[in-house]
Amino acid sequence: MVNAGDMNGSGNLMDFLDEPFPDVGTYEDFHTIDWLREKSRDTDRHRKITSKSKESIWELIKSLLDAWSGWVVMLLIGLLAGTLAGVIDLAVDWMTDLKEGVCLSAFWYSHEQCCWTSNETTFDDRDKCPQWQKWSELLVSQSEGASAYILNYFLYIMWALCFAFLAVSLVRVFAPYACGSGIPEIKTILSGFIIRGYLGKWTLLIKTVTLVLVVSSGLSLGKEGPLVHVACCCGNFFSSLFSKYSKNEGKRREVLSAAAAAGVSVAFGAPIGGVLFSLEEVSYYFPLKTLWRSFFAALVAAFTLRSINPFGNSRLVLFYVEYHTPWYMAELFPFILLGVFGGLWGTLFIRCNIAWCRRRKTTRLGKYPVLEVIVITAITAIIAYPNPYTRRSTSELISELFNDCGALESSQLCDYINDPNMTRPVDDIPDRPAGPGVYSAMWQLALALVFKIVITIFTFGMKIPSGLFIPSMAVGAMAGRMVGIGVEQLAYHHHDWIIFRNWCRPGADCVTPGLYAMVGAAACLGGVTRMTVSLVVIMFELTGGLEYIVPLMAAAVTSKWVADAFGKEGIYEAHIHLNGYPFLDVKDEFTHRTLATDVMRPRRGEAPLSVLTQDSMTVEDVETLIKETDYNGFPVVVSKDSERLIGFAQRRELILAIKNARQRQDGVVSNSIVYFTEDPPELPPNSPHPLKLRRILNLSPFTVTDHTPMETVVDIFRKLGLRQCLVTRSGRLLGIITKKDVLRHMAQMANQDPESIMFN
Repeated sequence: MVNAGDMNGSGNLMDFLDEPFPDVGTYEDFHTIDWLREKSRDTDRHRKITSKSKESIWELIKSLLDAWSGWVVMLLIGLLAGTLAGVIDLAVDWMTDLKEGVCLSAFWYSHEQCCWTSNETTFDDRDKCPQWQKWSELLVSQSEGASAYILNYFLYIMWALCFAFLAVSLVRVFAPYACGSGIPEIKTILSGFIIRGYLGKWTLLIKTVTLVLVVSSGLSLGKEGPLVHVACCCGNFFSSLFSKYSKNEGKRREVLSAAAAAGVSVAFGAPIGGVLFSLEEVSYYFPLKTLWRSFFAALVAAFTLRSINPFGNSRLVLFYVEYHTPWYMAELFPFILLGVFGGLWGTLFIRCNIAWCRRRKTTRLGKYPVLEVIVITAITAIIAYPNPYTRRSTSELISELFNDCGALESSQLCDYINDPNMTRPVDDIPDRPAGPGVYSAMWQLALALVFKIVITIFTFGMKIPSGLFIPSMAVGAMAGRMVGIGVEQLAYHHHDWIIFRNWCRPGADCVTPGLYAMVGAAACLGGVTRMTVSLVVIMFELTGGLEYIVPLMAAAVTSKWVADAFGKEGIYEAHIHLNGYPFLDVKDEFTHRTLATDVMRPRRGEAPLSVLTQDSMTVEDVETLIKETDYNGFPVVVSKDSERLIGFAQRRELILAIKNARQRQDGVVSNSIVYFTEDPPELPPNSPHPLKLRRILNLSPFTVTDHTPMETVVDIFRKLGLRQCLVTRSGRLLGIITKKDVLRHMAQMANQDPESIMFN
């Protein structure tokens, strides 16, 4: 027998794994990370840096740089996200106007910028200036008449089709992951799932370019959701420059949570709303440190966007508004009604959109993504052009619907009949009877509302970047504005009714229809996404009006209650389930009385669990086990007879360790013994060198007993972010429960297809 003394000479060879080797601790694509292990590795790294910092000044400087690297990453994310958002806003503005005409003095100017620079613009005709020409004026020198209208109509459709075709082609060829809003996938990634390339450089570049194209094409989608994806791509890029984040998937996800906050910050000009959105809607693990860093990233991003000033009004969004009149208690009733409408619209949208997306996945429709985008764009452009409320960009539409009617407004929605004897301040115009412009605008808005509701169902989920925030807000804003005008006219013509008598005297400015539009927008967005706190904060940051928080809260809570009555899932959770991502939602409750033994594998009648023994298997045995199975890891036991648990070894690390050992360690052959103990086993003379793999063994795998309630197991998986959990009885290994087993079991208990919980 070879004793330990004889083996000391080769100890440095056998223990080479005490030094880390390349790729150890990394994960394969479409696998879940082990949060506990990542946390433990970061703690070890931090402890090592702290102890080294006492050795020399240089090590102290390195430790300080390491501590500050998080803030540097946040600064860089904020700067890049803000810059990209500003560039996207400017490009969308120009390309949207390009569908209708061109600026002769400088073709890169949008309509508004072109007329700003003109000295011949009058206040009444502020949208008309000689430098800006519609396509009909430029090509056939006619601005009015049927032929000019048809030419403009035709070119509007052609530009829309051109933009959409270019966008879908770029996505298809260069970055398939750049499609959709990205928020369902980011929620899944933040919960610990690996999707390689989803946050890559190509995805960032193509998503930024195609986002401009699809929003400019006039499709019923927004840029706000995809901006979160763009910001997370920035976060992923900058975290890869610092080893603290690039080598630890758990720490990287802290950066991505902060990047999501920066994305919403620039999308809505709402830094605090962005932080709350990240906390409430997308993040899975959100420690206090991440909260501060998210706040800093959102602040830098908003400041950068403000410096670029894309809308030329010193505001971060196009639809910033300020109201001057207070709201009254009696108005809570229509606000709550708008909340009910928002909840019903959210439910209708989620069900119809998921049904259509499922059809796209399971039928031949999914094989023709380019054709689908072209057809939807053509239908959208053909129907949208005749109606002025659908022809313009959705952000401009929301801006007009939110606006209060001042003395200087030229919109049809402000075509009221004025009292010639009125002498009042400009910002305090009393309620007036509606003129013909308001009535025709109501008809057009009603038609636009129906069109938006239907077309958004088919648009969201196509193979192009598509956000849902703006179309949802547009639906709510149109419904809200119509309700607001109705209440305003009711109050004007029936001010002696008991509900109006106390607060709406003749000649007073009682009702603000724009406020109803804002409340409706919040209600519909809440109904679709099920956001509450972050939604209200985003909306009041948009308006700058603290006194409208109560109406917004009433509408947001009502829309959530109504939508939850029909189903707990928001649109993002519904798309996560549709795609089969392994996402354990913190909001889902598990109330069934099952035990760990009901879920663990192997079940009765199945082959026994594949295990490694601590010191009796050869390299060849381990390689055969790896080849014949596709498990992510193997429990290590004392022996196959006793089945006393020692630890757990990851598949990927076993493969890498054996490969490295064959390359770097002399004498390791197929019949070398693999051991996981501290001391080598006693071996016969002349036997090949054994291989020590103790370093890759997790000596403290998470275990539960076979009688642990599944309610507890589900809670453990959620709160600790486990990949797998071993089931024991009196220290003896019985089976294993993985995250996918938990998801399958939950689906089974909810009478769903358990196999739908597989990534596809």
